[in-house]
This record gives sequence, structure tokens and C-alpha cells, in this order.
Amino acid sequence: MFLVRACAIWMLIAVAETVHGVGRTLFLTPALGDHRARQLGIFIGSLMILAIAWLCVNWIGATTAPQLLAVGVVWLVLMLGFEIGLGRSLGLSWERIVSDYDPMQGGLMLIGMGALLFAPLLAARARGARKR
Repeated sequence: MFLVRACAIWMLIAVAETVHGVGRTLFLTPALGDHRARQLGIFIGSLMILAIAWLCVNWIGATTAPQLLAVGVVWLVLMLGFEIGLGRSLGLSWERIVSDYDPMQGGLMLIGMGALLFAPLLAARARGARKR
């Protein structure tokens, strides 16, 4: 049951990240340039993910560390599929998509994906919901 709820919360995260991406494009990109705006956006998006996880972790119902990590893995896999699918549907090249994940090219998306993976566990710890 907790994985079904995890998918529902992932949809909330995906909507929040989409709105965040539109806002980043409209407001940060003109001021900072595309690359810097995307880099800053990773940290803003990570904070959003952590906040959503903190608000929703008790409702998800995962209580053990393995369950919480399973939620994170589900979120990570779904988000990777979403990011790649959206990027390709918007006409982005594979090189452009991969560059977001490549630290050698200044891509910081691995930080965001790490936040996504560990957000349920961190949120549960912060809320005291995880069983020892």
C-alpha cells in the first residue's frame, strides 16, 4: 500500500518540479543564463522535494529504512523516466539531457536525484516516524 501512496506523492513532486521549471525559465534564466539557472534550480528543487517528503512521509506509511529507501527508489526511477521523456518530447538532444547529469560539464542533477532518493528517509528521521 505504501508504494501506491509513494506514487501519488511522486505525482505531486512532478507537478511541483514542472511548475518550478517554468518559473526558473521565466525568472531565473533571463537573469542568470540557462546553465546557471539550471544549477541553482537543482538546489531549489531539492529543497522542494525535501519539504514535500517531510509533509507527506507519515501519510505514505513506510516506516522502516528499507521501505523508505524503496519509496526513494520508486521516486528516482519515475523521475528519471519523466525527465528523459519530457526532455526528448521538448526536442532536447541526448547530449543536452546527459549534460545535466555530468558534473564535468557543470551538471548538478545527480545532487537532485540524490535528494529525491534519500528524501523519504531524511523526512522520516526529521519527523521521528522511522522505526529503529
